[in-house]
Amino acid sequence: MPPVAPMLSKSVKEIPDVGHVEPKWDGFRTIVFKDGDEIELGSRNERPMTRYFPELVEALRENLPGRCVVDGEIIVAIDGRLDFDALQQRIHPADSRVRLLAEQTPASFVAFDLLAIGDEDLMGRPFAERRTRLEGALAAASDPVFITPATADLGEARDWFTRFEGAGLDGVVAKPLDGTYQPDKRTMYKVKHERTADCVVAGFRWHKSGGVIGSLLLGLYGDDGRLHHVGVAASFPMAKRRELVATLEPYVEDDLSRHPWGEWADQEAHASTRMPGAVSRWSAGRNLSFVPLRPELVVEVAYEKMEGDRFRHTAQFRRWRTDRTPESCTYEQLESPDDLALSEILPLQR
Repeated sequence: MPPVAPMLSKSVKEIPDVGHVEPKWDGFRTIVFKDGDEIELGSRNERPMTRYFPELVEALRENLPGRCVVDGEIIVAIDGRLDFDALQQRIHPADSRVRLLAEQTPASFVAFDLLAIGDEDLMGRPFAERRTRLEGALAAASDPVFITPATADLGEARDWFTRFEGAGLDGVVAKPLDGTYQPDKRTMYKVKHERTADCVVAGFRWHKSGGVIGSLLLGLYGDDGRLHHVGVAASFPMAKRRELVATLEPYVEDDLSRHPWGEWADQEAHASTRMPGAVSRWSAGRNLSFVPLRPELVVEVAYEKMEGDRFRHTAQFRRWRTDRTPESCTYEQLESPDDLALSEILPLQR
């Protein structure tokens, strides 16, 4: 019965030889509960998501066995590539908007584990058996319900890691074949892409505890000559947060009108570019204001991938780059994977 916390993975640098490797999907981790016509979609944080994906609920009714619990990922593909921004837009409070987006950006479900079928609880069984049972249970499933591809060949897994990024995937996940399903435990292994970029530090936000730095606001110069907000660097040890206060203090810009993001308070300015102070419906009530800095400091950060013109996840501080000028920090330095159609990985019909 819902909720069930999904089993998690821990980051490693190399793909381990544990007998089973899958692509890592960039979507919403979801556990599907089905009992006859009743469908419940549980998120990673165990909150129901059923109302946001009406088209997927109907597809799961048609493609899953009568009673089962399936672990997988909800994804949205646009123009043959995973689109996480489009997927995020699907979480909307207005039912009319939910219905419209269900037609405009329909979701798919990629299954990768079977937790229960009929009256049988499979979580204590080895993954090799669960995978075999999953393949049998979804043998007749069709678009938009899929079973994730898998391989036992490390060479093929390494090829997937590199090539599948072109379709918007995150990396790969390795699963021990003898492992049981352990909710909320990091018993799987994930290998994700990591790259570095030199960015301008143009501001910061205070930590929620107060008095120390919470995050650095990062920028890159575009072809238009403007400094664009591309994300933040955070997750510092407390000692580093205190140290950053002294490092950044000489660069504080008191006159916001002279700052490249000085217009952030003007909502009309957000129409053409993302600003660090823009209102976000994903963090209602949260203070998104920032302390502006003269754009003179350059930092090297590690990032996993780009989502449009921004870092997909929080970037990680690596080192200060006193040898780089801010003007040299442009989008041109970023690597772009070779494009790959998602249909080469899943038999998508749309």
